[in-house]
Amino acid sequence: MTHATDGRPRDFISIADWPRERIQGLLARASELKQLRKRRVAVAPLAGRSVLLYFEKPSLRTHVTFAVGVSELGGNAVYLPPGQVQIGEREPVEDVARNLSRWCDGIVARTFRHDIVEGLARHASIPVINALTDHLHPCQALADALTISELRDLPGTRLVFIGDGNNVAHSLIHTAGLLGMHIRVCTPPEHGPAAAVVERGRELARASGGSVELAHDVLASVKDADVLYTDVWTSMGQEHAAAERAKKFRPYQLNAQVLAAAPDHARVLHCMPAHRGEEITPDVIESERSSVFDQAENRLHAQKAILELLIGS
Repeated sequence: MTHATDGRPRDFISIADWPRERIQGLLARASELKQLRKRRVAVAPLAGRSVLLYFEKPSLRTHVTFAVGVSELGGNAVYLPPGQVQIGEREPVEDVARNLSRWCDGIVARTFRHDIVEGLARHASIPVINALTDHLHPCQALADALTISELRDLPGTRLVFIGDGNNVAHSLIHTAGLLGMHIRVCTPPEHGPAAAVVERGRELARASGGSVELAHDVLASVKDADVLYTDVWTSMGQEHAAAERAKKFRPYQLNAQVLAAAPDHARVLHCMPAHRGEEITPDVIESERSSVFDQAENRLHAQKAILELLIGS
């Protein structure tokens, strides 16, 4: 992992790479950028700079918010279709990284394999931002932390993630551990988060006063929750197992019964896209206790803060 001259990580690959005060600073700046946008106050720290967007996976929120974010910060977003490059197949990662470093000021990469993004960061001389891999989704987790911070103080917040121990769960574990939240990840026993991620999250939590807990009983897990969070049961690349996974994850649906078992103040989050009627029911996602569209909006503001810090003047 490389660092800028002031000691901060040069890339945004994992929230676990960043010191707590830097993530807190990103959240504070994201909140400021959100208010500036509401007041139509322009800031242009990316003026004269170009940011490469490379997306192997389909995307609505990530693609649009990065493209809009770069534009609103005064920069130029360049979209590179994955079939045109085929990183790791048509050209090795190191060659792509070195070429892009000669033309662009930053790379935003959304890939299946986590090692592709790591390779880009290792070989590029410009900042690389992880816009999602099969292992981590740090930009989502930063926006989630921003959303929760608008509802309550982050330290001490009890966050319950229900469903698959996937990339979103991994980055939430890192974020909760770093920022002093108490996260409980409730999954089928054979679909829990990666052991190394849990270990790192607990290491971060020991320093922050947070905690990381694994569970399997949904109703018991939500009894003291401040935030309920879920994601799709079948991630991109797992479509062949969708029917089997739907049966296995049915008891882990976020529905009215689960919401009723949580405290009245508990709010609902979902990183989207949502498969209504599967991992979450329509009545819950549309309820007054749902913050999913605030959460989606906050992708823009959180990512603008990342872009400004890593690539801006």
